[in-house]
Amino acid sequence: MSEQSAGEKSFAPTEKRKQDAAKKGNVLRSREVAAAVAVLAGAVWLKLAGMWLLTAMQEAGIRSLRFDRTALEDFQPSAMLTGLVGDLLPLVLTLGLLTVSITMAAQLLLGDGRWVIGNLAPKGSRIDPLAGMKRILGPQGLVELGKSLAKLGLLGGIAYYWGSANLLTILSLGRGELTGQLSAAWDAIVTLLFLLSAGLVVIAVIDWPIQYVLRLSKLKMTNQELRDEQKQAEGAPEKKAAIRQRQRDMARGGVAKAVSEAQFILTNPTHFAVAMQYDPAQADAPFVLAKGRGEKALAMRELAAENRVPVLEYPTLARAVYFTTREHQVIRAELYVAVAAVLSFVLSLKRGERPARPRVTVPIELHFDAEGKPFRA
Repeated sequence: MSEQSAGEKSFAPTEKRKQDAAKKGNVLRSREVAAAVAVLAGAVWLKLAGMWLLTAMQEAGIRSLRFDRTALEDFQPSAMLTGLVGDLLPLVLTLGLLTVSITMAAQLLLGDGRWVIGNLAPKGSRIDPLAGMKRILGPQGLVELGKSLAKLGLLGGIAYYWGSANLLTILSLGRGELTGQLSAAWDAIVTLLFLLSAGLVVIAVIDWPIQYVLRLSKLKMTNQELRDEQKQAEGAPEKKAAIRQRQRDMARGGVAKAVSEAQFILTNPTHFAVAMQYDPAQADAPFVLAKGRGEKALAMRELAAENRVPVLEYPTLARAVYFTTREHQVIRAELYVAVAAVLSFVLSLKRGERPARPRVTVPIELHFDAEGKPFRA
């Protein structure tokens, strides 16, 4: 039962998993968004440049159907075709490039701006019949079937509405002046494209969150995958231990001399360490030889044990000295009484006495938390 639970993909994908999937071509894609953007862009272009294209088509048709004596004596259909293509091709290419560019931009936006060239490579799974059947009969296939039926109903209804509203215009085509009939037909077609693009936008708005949820569902992780990723990100325990040891060795090298000369070490108990000394020949008050936190503090404790330097746990006093005194600087006057009590205790130990551990008091204004912020108990 535990093995089955461990292998169940019930955890949301991490950012690293989503990024790794995107590098392999698994990005958020929605064909409905692409279709809606393409049709809408085409409709806008035809609305703005429609008369330009319609005029070019009309002039090309007139030239193609106009014959004179020279054309009859020297009939060159290839020249006529070349002229027709030369007139219409730039307009058609403009529409095509606009549609392709906007469609690609929409897909790049959905895919976090990532262009995955690997998606263009041929894949055997795309033509594998078994894989195709799984896609058709699986959850993705059912979703696609539902979307297809919804699109058919919505777009069919839009087309029916458009046909009902433009029935008289359609039936009257061919009965009037050519230019007016072409203009009317063009406006009807553009209107249909705008209506269809509106329907496609509705479908795209519904499809995008569906694709988002499906992609996250496919990228879900097992508990073991989460642990493996975390281990990979943080490093193996052996590697982390080696790093800590190197840090400790570096810290030991920097404070070894100071700790060997210290009379005692104040700790917090493990996060902070301050090496203290009092020598009237050097200063009128106790001063700090070295101080550290984290790995450096741990190294100072280890060096103190090796050099038989007393280590005393006074958290409030250790933080007060740490945050108010620099190395090789005497302590603040407000801490004289507390440090003097600790120093007297250490000197008594060195004389072989067994005095009671002193209780020290630190002024409230010198109470700090682990981040060095004033702390009020």
